[in-house]
Amino acid sequence: MHTYEISRWAFTLTDTPDAWAKGFDDASWRPVTVPHDWSIEQDFAETHSSGTGYLPGGIGWYRAHMSLREVGDFLGKHARLKFHGVYKNAQVWVNGYHVGGRPSGFAEFSFDLTEILSYANSDDLVISVRVEHSDISDSRWYNGTGINRRVTIELHEPVRVAEYGTVFETLAADGSEATVRVAQSLVNDTAEAVTVQVRHELRSLSTGRTHTFDTTAELAAGASADTVITATVPRPELWSDTSPNLYRLTTILTWGDGQRADYDDIVGIRTFRFDAERGFFINGEPRTLKGVCLHEDAGPFGTAVPTEVWLRRLLKLKEMGCNGVRMAHNPHAPELYRLCDALGFYVIDEAFDEWENPKNKWWQGHNVYPPRHQGYARDFHTWGERDLENMIDAHRNHASIIAWSIGNEIDYPNDPYASAMFEAMTGNNDANKSAKQRAYDPNRPDARRLATISRRLAGIVKRKDPTRPVTVGAAFPELSRSTGFLEPLDLVGYNYKEHLYPADHEKFPAQPIVGSENGHGYRDWRAVTDNDFISGQYLWTGIDYLGETYLWPWHGSRAGLLTVAGFAKHSFHLRRSWWADEPVAYIATRKRGDEVKNLWSHPISRDWDAIAGGKEEVVCFSNGEPRLSSSGAQIALTFDEENGYWVAGDVPLDAPLVLETLRDGKAVARDAFGPRGDAVRIDTAIWQAPTDAQGKYDSAGLASDGVIQVECSLLDAQGEVARNELIVSAEMEGGTLLFLENGDLSDNTPYAARYRSTFEGRIIVFVRADGPATLRLSAPGLPDAMLSLNQVV
Repeated sequence: MHTYEISRWAFTLTDTPDAWAKGFDDASWRPVTVPHDWSIEQDFAETHSSGTGYLPGGIGWYRAHMSLREVGDFLGKHARLKFHGVYKNAQVWVNGYHVGGRPSGFAEFSFDLTEILSYANSDDLVISVRVEHSDISDSRWYNGTGINRRVTIELHEPVRVAEYGTVFETLAADGSEATVRVAQSLVNDTAEAVTVQVRHELRSLSTGRTHTFDTTAELAAGASADTVITATVPRPELWSDTSPNLYRLTTILTWGDGQRADYDDIVGIRTFRFDAERGFFINGEPRTLKGVCLHEDAGPFGTAVPTEVWLRRLLKLKEMGCNGVRMAHNPHAPELYRLCDALGFYVIDEAFDEWENPKNKWWQGHNVYPPRHQGYARDFHTWGERDLENMIDAHRNHASIIAWSIGNEIDYPNDPYASAMFEAMTGNNDANKSAKQRAYDPNRPDARRLATISRRLAGIVKRKDPTRPVTVGAAFPELSRSTGFLEPLDLVGYNYKEHLYPADHEKFPAQPIVGSENGHGYRDWRAVTDNDFISGQYLWTGIDYLGETYLWPWHGSRAGLLTVAGFAKHSFHLRRSWWADEPVAYIATRKRGDEVKNLWSHPISRDWDAIAGGKEEVVCFSNGEPRLSSSGAQIALTFDEENGYWVAGDVPLDAPLVLETLRDGKAVARDAFGPRGDAVRIDTAIWQAPTDAQGKYDSAGLASDGVIQVECSLLDAQGEVARNELIVSAEMEGGTLLFLENGDLSDNTPYAARYRSTFEGRIIVFVRADGPATLRLSAPGLPDAMLSLNQVV
């Protein structure tokens, strides 16, 4: 198979009805590179919807022109145009022929171009795509707008593997031997029957060791046939979060007079299970899931996120001890799954946030009535089953995926389903809802309806893939355990219902439970560590994201442990002290007298001046024996059982504080904290992945987007991050300046601006350099910082 990526497009943010025609003149349109998100290019404005990040949608058109010679020799080939995702309501024309569309903004979809290309009377191939996102209150978070994932043309030989036609499964595995099964659907487009020799080569990406398996298939003219091979792999290199070993599965088809077709898939050999009494196991070993939920935007890139940006973010989460990702609340771009395979994350893949009825969509601020009710629900009955099947077809060969979720908080109380069993229901996000909104209303849809749909969707998943459990993220199991909604599931995900774990485990002992969405509190984590039957937790959320904001001028959610700039928050280090094996020592501060230390709003800071003013006290994060001192004198520490960190006694302010973490009496980690001065210079560092992680990235066949990430800090005279903020301006010579991001979700400076204020003394600059280039950074009162750059491959 030959794949040609279509990245150069012309774009207009207008509805141009005649743009479908091959001969339409698009010379005045703006050139863009796909993946492309047009919403993020616009200005933030309070007139837009708070739920989707105060950014507009609209109607736009894309057109791509290419030479058929560029695509390759298509005569006698099966040609397929593939979209990895378009948000949303895409309609597609090729050379003036309308080939179809897809409402979903998350599904992969493709079109057979074989016949249309045979009619081509010139070398020019023109693809036109209309995208409509006029209902900007269609989601509870930001999804972007446009062709925000990759587009390719695939050329296949006339004897080929069908689309999604390869299924790789591990039937059994241990350190000495694995049994695997490769099932394929083959298609014969020729007018003659053929005998096809099928060879599978399974090559380790770590050691290069290769195993081969062979079979034969008889294909009638114009027909298809299935092949299944069950084979033994001696001394397999098993996949897990700690050893994410992968294999390249190459299928070689040969037939006729030496004709040949090759196909590649990246797979992993592993077994896993959820045990209702003992939790999660990988390759027979117990493992606690330490996961995070992620939306798919990344600050200035919107939802058209370069692979390198995800790599930096995921490696930071790994450093924290994270080993799991829940794809919230929709299928994500293919590159993210391949990164999870390569880096070792346990993935819960999720299909829907709503089914047949829409949820409340907040547009004037969170829980500010009245809501709107736009979104996917209108397409669910027509497209829901196909979109669910597409998620499984597209992702089932990923070693990282351990469960299929058929929905998130579909059972959210009174949104819109209700039940006479409860006079009033309160959800996890209802803090300022009125009593009327919580009360039972017989005019609302009955919650028992959800059990019917749950059974149907669970059945689809189990028929498609019986090797993985079906789950949901349940918002109100108090009710859903009684309606039948949770009965068809192999694994029940609880969202913020840790207090129900012991009693529900006793009532439903055969059904494994996982925390599918959890708060950041120590009590929430103890609900996992204190109960062997709980498989783990997935925090809401790992990284800040656009949309689902409470009120202008904020345009995103601050629930993450990383900012949208990918910088660690102070609470990141607290979580690291609970999750990571590597030793941790970190000094922070918290407000005095704050009875509810709510990590959702992240009151933890690192403010020396606030200590001096008596407003804050010192806290210490450590995963060993902590020792806090000043000028060599030790300071008393008391463990806070409620919050999972150490609180310091009286702290002298005449010298910096030093925290050491001891193991077996030896200091294994150290942190220092003292007064900070104003900035005297800008420090820059090009982010680079560690060698082992880069090797996994490269061997998994992930293509570079050429994005260079420059982390910048304002430093004081002592080399510490400065206490003041400054506006940093950027100029680029010899390359392309993309964006500046500081992680401050209340900063509504347009991303097109070449300047931005720092936030907590930091900012990141994204650039591309196709050769020698120089980045110049300037800030008032500081010397310019000059950085030489070269292309990153």
